[in-house]
Amino acid sequence: MAFTLYPAIDLKDGRCVRLVRGEMASATVFSLEPSNQARVWQDAGFDWIHVVDLNGAFQGEPVNRKAVREILAAVTVPVQLGGGIRERRQIEAWLEEGVRRVILGTVAAHNPRLVKEMARAYPGCIAVGIDAKDFKVAVEGWAETTDLNAAELAARYADAGVAAIIFTDVGRDGTGQGLNIEQTLEVAEACSGVPVVASGGLASTDEIRACMTTSAISGAIIGRALYDGRITPAAALAVAKGN
Repeated sequence: MAFTLYPAIDLKDGRCVRLVRGEMASATVFSLEPSNQARVWQDAGFDWIHVVDLNGAFQGEPVNRKAVREILAAVTVPVQLGGGIRERRQIEAWLEEGVRRVILGTVAAHNPRLVKEMARAYPGCIAVGIDAKDFKVAVEGWAETTDLNAAELAARYADAGVAAIIFTDVGRDGTGQGLNIEQTLEVAEACSGVPVVASGGLASTDEIRACMTTSAISGAIIGRALYDGRITPAAALAVAKGN
């Protein structure tokens, strides 16, 4: 299985931003035109784009619809989308509009039946987002922490037919402290056979190499390190593609 890097576009009030540890007040604006940023990542050679509706994650329903639609119109590479998508009608609407993969986070913790139904109905199009603080699952835009262990939640979807599980260490997200590969592998072990994507704090090409040393991790989300120039798209992709 090829290793995939997903450049992140996080949407807040229609703009492309990056947060630190998921705190909305920490937002740094990197682009006023998210669709332009999506084209930049596509032109750089990335095969997917990872989009999160931050406002939607907090409000419990999609908010940045216009920006997402503009991104979908601007690129031809597949887009995966998460943030505030918690009902069947929302999932189906985004798939109809061209989102290749819908990421379900809060609903994955609260309503596994819906996630499993959607995974069966739309093979390859449903991913589970597991965001964790100290390995406890965080929901509602990371504003609430449950008593559920991230590995326990991953195990619920081991045989559900989901396309991927995206594990984010919230405490590292946007900090540049590095991916939590140890916890990512724990999640992967719990849902053996399901592709697992590492997220939260990726800061060096060495981390990409580390992820690629195990078949348990199928990809990684890369955000702030690209935006602040710590890693260039060319350097990241050279490693990911084995060049």
